[in-house]
Amino acid sequence: MDSAKETFHKVIHPSMDPSKNTQQPASTGLERDLEPKPQKVHLPSEGEDIVYTPSDKLAGKKALITGGDSGIGRAVAILFAMEGATVAI
Repeated sequence: MDSAKETFHKVIHPSMDPSKNTQQPASTGLERDLEPKPQKVHLPSEGEDIVYTPSDKLAGKKALITGGDSGIGRAVAILFAMEGATVAI
């Protein structure tokens, strides 16, 4: 009979053999070989004359955004605020 420690390790680490790891793909792929083909989405650039009109979907909501000082976090914080949310960064 296995000890509790051995049973624990069998459950947590069923196989230490990396060749039996089913979570990893057999090889990395190229975008051109993907099925279905990826769809490209192009958003308007800053140079175009398109004005975003918020619809207040987040009016009365509160949002706590981490990493809101730059990058994606900043963009999300700005858009949430434009949609009416009270934003804390």
